[in-house]
Amino acid sequence: MSEERRGVLFGAGAYLLWGLFPLYWPQLKPAGAAEILAHRFVWSFVFVVIVVAVGRNITRVRAVITDRSRLGPLVLAAVLITVNWYVYIYGVNSGHVVETSLGYFVNPLVTVLLGVVVLRERLRALQWVAVAVAAIAVAVLAIDYGRPPWIALTLAFSFGAYGLLKKQIAVAAVDGLVVESGVLLLPAIAFLITLEVSGSAAFGHAGPLNVVLLVGAGVVTAVPLLLFASSARRVPLVTLGLLQYLAPTLQFLIGVLVLDEDMPAVRWAGFGLVWVALVLFTTDQVNAYRRRLGQDQPVAVTSG
Repeated sequence: MSEERRGVLFGAGAYLLWGLFPLYWPQLKPAGAAEILAHRFVWSFVFVVIVVAVGRNITRVRAVITDRSRLGPLVLAAVLITVNWYVYIYGVNSGHVVETSLGYFVNPLVTVLLGVVVLRERLRALQWVAVAVAAIAVAVLAIDYGRPPWIALTLAFSFGAYGLLKKQIAVAAVDGLVVESGVLLLPAIAFLITLEVSGSAAFGHAGPLNVVLLVGAGVVTAVPLLLFASSARRVPLVTLGLLQYLAPTLQFLIGVLVLDEDMPAVRWAGFGLVWVALVLFTTDQVNAYRRRLGQDQPVAVTSG
């Protein structure tokens, strides 16, 4: 099997696992979103430290920690991913899986928009059209929900800012997760102790399966990241860009088909506009990649 094909399989595995998250987090109840998040940081830290130790990469992690130019942005990244993870868990466990999927559908468009605002990048014409269509979609969905889709927008902007920040730092995925989860390790432990003392903790009080699943939150956090890192080293970015839609598509299908969330006609129209925007955006990305390779024939990307 070629390295690129292995990379595609690793990437597909990562995004498929992320797409299955809406089936996992509800199983951790009666733990609330904040308790789940705290366990996610604690156990992901334990897991990735073991991975780093087995791979004998402790020196590499120490170099990141002692480098202020990288440590500072990673602390900010930890704050952003905390917001992202909390809102996602809250959204899933409160019955808004479809809205969480919307956040990750529009995330690529938010990322390029942040590139314009923060990095002064210039968008191509088709990218501007895609962003405009997505903005109209958000307005339509706001009318349908009776409020701005704040869960989706928070997920999109927090993860977009997180990705933009990580793009500026030369840190491997696992090393970054060690630092990010390490930054929040003590606050997470303190929060869990507070829950235990107050008698409101689920961990250890909701049966052994709940304990296993809460500990497993660290594994399910780290494994997709490891797969993604392995994929990113083997496939072009445009391929990863196409694979990324697997996760929100699966989340959307779980919300509609498995969890039977309501999808009135206006909401379908809003999502339809989002998918049109993504077709335009992805077509532009693929064509730009082809042009960089010196190929002149345009490629149309159709929705599945």
